[in-house]
Amino acid sequence: MQSNGSIRLRYQVLFFALVRTVVNTAFRMIYPFLPALSRGLGVDINAITQAVTLRASLGALSPILGSIGDARGRKFAMLVGIGLFIGAMVLVIISPTFPALVISVLLVTLTKIMFDPAMYAYIGDVVSYDRRGLAMGIAEFGWSGAFLVGVPVVGWLIARGGWIGNANAFADPFGLIGISGLLPREQWTAPFPYLLCAGIVVFILLWLLIPSTHVQGVPRTSLLRGLRAIMINPAAVSALIAGFLLSASNEVVNIVFGRWMEGTFGLRIIALGITAAIIGIAELGGEGLTALLVDRLGKRRSVAIGFATYGVSCILLPILSTTYNGALIGLFLFFITFEFTLVCSIPLMSELVPTARANLLAAMSSASSLGRAAGSLIGPAIFTYGISANAITSAVMSVLALGLILWMVRETHQKRA
Repeated sequence: MQSNGSIRLRYQVLFFALVRTVVNTAFRMIYPFLPALSRGLGVDINAITQAVTLRASLGALSPILGSIGDARGRKFAMLVGIGLFIGAMVLVIISPTFPALVISVLLVTLTKIMFDPAMYAYIGDVVSYDRRGLAMGIAEFGWSGAFLVGVPVVGWLIARGGWIGNANAFADPFGLIGISGLLPREQWTAPFPYLLCAGIVVFILLWLLIPSTHVQGVPRTSLLRGLRAIMINPAAVSALIAGFLLSASNEVVNIVFGRWMEGTFGLRIIALGITAAIIGIAELGGEGLTALLVDRLGKRRSVAIGFATYGVSCILLPILSTTYNGALIGLFLFFITFEFTLVCSIPLMSELVPTARANLLAAMSSASSLGRAAGSLIGPAIFTYGISANAITSAVMSVLALGLILWMVRETHQKRA
């Protein structure tokens, strides 16, 4: 029979997936609803795009803020992160302006910087290494879940102006307590009260479900000691460089595929709509494959397989893209292999420096952000030579990352019950 501890842990992992669905919904909804936000705020769409670019720069803070999970405890860091999320939603509700939205976007990013490394570090503390891929793969469902469930619900709310017509009706459905006048009437703000309520519920459940006690055998580490432990570990540094290359290679294609499909097939609206669904399904598939396979195959082997298949998918993308349907298949393969590789790397990273687990996972987030920034800079320049140039560049980066994993990274861990 299963112990109460294992049953409790199962519910905690499922809860983490739910929390990340809520947070990632607020994080990812900006992209598809840029025009709606632009119209609602009366600002140029480029202004909101610049805000999204600004939030990417916050990735540089990941090692600093992410280290709080090592220094102050996992639960503390997670609660602070969700507290920032609640503040982000409240800010837009009380002040539906462009500056407030920009600050809200940045606060949601800080939520992820605080919450994600602490959550994965907690899983690394309490789940044995041979089962960690399954647990982290399930928790990662919160990324694709946001795109497949959360973002469509947000679109429906924006279209309707709220659950029963507007956001005010949610807070004061019968007009009895006078609070409706405090809430914004702009239609684009309709999702924020619901995300606020979800954030409050998540905060309470997080407080109740996650123990405050420190996990025995897991030392607390300051930022400087954690960074030093990472920098003197060749496997950790190599894995961070591989993560940088992976994200950069993905962004090299990601930044131009919309323009490429529009220019090649002339189906802008249809292509973007169907492509969004394809990407969401591919992400879900990559996370599912991680949960099913990574513990059976081994973490290092799974990451190596991921980089190899991802490199092949990069080469196949322009080959398959002689037709629109072929392009969709190529993009599906491109994103499912990327997601599988990315998610497989999380349990591998979680055990490279156990004394600075949250620090290293936060550094990984920073490396990924810097990789995406680099990819977004070089992708458009390479695209002047066609999508094949972008695909080949991505493949080369994948091969370099694969070499680092095979040459420098070894799994060393102690099994825990």
